[in-house]
Amino acid sequence: MEITNSIKYVGVNDHDVDLFEGQYIVPNGMAYNSYVILDEKVAVMDTVDINFKDEWLANIADVLGDRKPDYLIVQHMEPDHSANIKNFLEVYPDATVVGNVKTFTMMDQFFQLDPAVKRLVVKNNETLELGNHVLTFVFAPMVHWPEVMVTYDSTDKVLFSADGFGKFGALDVDEDWDCEARRYYIGIVGKYGAQVQKLLKVAATLDIQIICPLHGPILTEDLGHYIEKYDIWSSYRPENEGVMIAYTSVYGNTKKAVERLAEQLKANGCPKVVVSDLARDDMAECVEDAFRYDRLVLATTTYNGDIFPFMKTFIDHLTERSYQNRTIAFVENGTWAATANRIMAKMFEKSKNITVAETSVTIKSALNEESCAAIDQLAKELCGK
Repeated sequence: MEITNSIKYVGVNDHDVDLFEGQYIVPNGMAYNSYVILDEKVAVMDTVDINFKDEWLANIADVLGDRKPDYLIVQHMEPDHSANIKNFLEVYPDATVVGNVKTFTMMDQFFQLDPAVKRLVVKNNETLELGNHVLTFVFAPMVHWPEVMVTYDSTDKVLFSADGFGKFGALDVDEDWDCEARRYYIGIVGKYGAQVQKLLKVAATLDIQIICPLHGPILTEDLGHYIEKYDIWSSYRPENEGVMIAYTSVYGNTKKAVERLAEQLKANGCPKVVVSDLARDDMAECVEDAFRYDRLVLATTTYNGDIFPFMKTFIDHLTERSYQNRTIAFVENGTWAATANRIMAKMFEKSKNITVAETSVTIKSALNEESCAAIDQLAKELCGK
């Protein structure tokens, strides 16, 4: 794949992976992106997952022909991008590895490299001239590892964005960018919104015409759309108006309450209602929807004096990713000691800018006239009526 006349794609598609990072379902696989910049000097941008060593090295050889790479630039040391550093150096021992101080600290933890390996340690905003191409390294710590840096090519106006602007899915599958990029961002980078905001401010000073991430498609058109999405996600602003209802139910009574609430929300004109069963639906997609919409209802049972395990896990996913700037409401069910609402509320005590609905719902075993009335009132409140 040709990115520009002098920048070539040498990455790979992975359709064997079932769980990315051991937890995220990826039905359409993953792409591990790597690039070659051909100039007076040749630079290879990052490696790929260890399972694709031969394919990746063959891609590089095909692009280089009789040439040899001068540099291997390592933007991120996570193994899906760095696992083949040593294999690369065995084929191209004269290449210089480029990274920052933290890069090489991690590299020496992952590999025992030959002491003769040439290393170029770069600083923030330092440049590297390849001939016509001038690369500027911009440090992006905690997006989403501490050693991360991105690289700007001022010649072709390309931002090599490391894990930024990435998405789930292989490149040979056609799918919506927003959905899988949102799930990827919130799941993997979502905790580090402040650091992403800082990087976006730097990016705004650059003339960027192409974004080359380490996962997902190369972005060449409507870059404002992708940058706007990242600004929304990293500032923890709701992306859409709507109510997500996340629930757990043991014998179906809490589920019936959720179904009634969903009907009442629609009847009251709520623009979007999303209902998720936390025990059955993909947890990462549930977390994604909680961040996507501006209102969230949590409905669960009291369980062992606490809350149902799937609900606890869900809330933990939200709070560890700095969930904020939302309205939340609670629905609890308990036969002899309903404590779920209090426990859920306490889990959000450290969350910023959370508005808790005035109406809370308590069900004692099954719906009755009183709890149905509370559900109807909650629907009106969430819809502003």
